[in-house]
Amino acid sequence: MFTNRLLRLVPALAALALAAQPAGADEFTKEDLADWQQQFKSVMEKGEALFHSSDLGTNGDSCDGCHPNAANTHPETYPKFQQQLGEVAVLRDMINWCIENTLDGEPLPLDSPELLQLEAYINWERRGVAMAPGKH
Repeated sequence: MFTNRLLRLVPALAALALAAQPAGADEFTKEDLADWQQQFKSVMEKGEALFHSSDLGTNGDSCDGCHPNAANTHPETYPKFQQQLGEVAVLRDMINWCIENTLDGEPLPLDSPELLQLEAYINWERRGVAMAPGKH
């Protein structure tokens, strides 16, 4: 009788044990991590090159004319009220404002690789700084 009860519990215990395992999506290897870091580095380096180039506008200026090495961009403070825009904005809104108003360029589409690259570089330059959304 005891053996029959035990045999009936085995499938339930096995199901519980399987359910307790980490989800496959959460698993990654050191090689995965190295690959992901390399992909980020590539995007960030493209953003750095773009930040220091005059390709974003028509007047020959670049982002680093006002923000050497992305200084004073403070991505850690977004979202925040941005006086130039008259509303709460995220970093990419301000990047596009600067492109339009300072570089005399066309705003980048919000899903453009270039906007992602610029954000990656700006955030990289401020790595280690505490997040402070809304701060001025």
